[in-house]
Amino acid sequence: MLQFNFTPFPVLQTERLLLRRMLMQDDEALFLLRTEEAANKYLDREKPTAVEQVHQLVNKIDDGIRNNTAISWAIALKENPDEMIGTISYHKTDAAHHRAEIGYMIMPHHWRKGLVSEAIKAVLDYGFNSMQLHSIEANINPHNEASRNILLKHGFVKEAYFKENYYYNGRFLDSEIYSLLQPK
Repeated sequence: MLQFNFTPFPVLQTERLLLRRMLMQDDEALFLLRTEEAANKYLDREKPTAVEQVHQLVNKIDDGIRNNTAISWAIALKENPDEMIGTISYHKTDAAHHRAEIGYMIMPHHWRKGLVSEAIKAVLDYGFNSMQLHSIEANINPHNEASRNILLKHGFVKEAYFKENYYYNGRFLDSEIYSLLQPK
């Protein structure tokens, strides 16, 4: 079984991005991200109604890092490292099976600039080379074409389509699962 260790916290850098630890000072940006209509269109979860609610989320993220069970990065532009513009994470890990689930989101005014792709590349590299994952999965809403396309761009393949496997807001929804195996 794998043993993850997120201490010290792994800060990742790309050409334009700094992937850093999420801080309580990111609460307003995280609140905006988690309530922004377009960014959340295909994320079937309750939206926070107050900034204080994201404090619980930041504490949960810190617990995952401290317990080496999950890791989440704040996405920031190198030119403005204190301003969080998105998040990317391995929010579910399965050490016994050397697998983790990736998730990401970014504010819409940063869409179509290649920033999510840049962040994904760095996080995939960290997952395969530092965490020693064998496979990485992504669970998306089947209507989310942008997310599907970015996963396909990075070599993910569709593993499954589950009909009505997720109950949210009074109805059953479908899910698509994509995965990427560690390059040989």
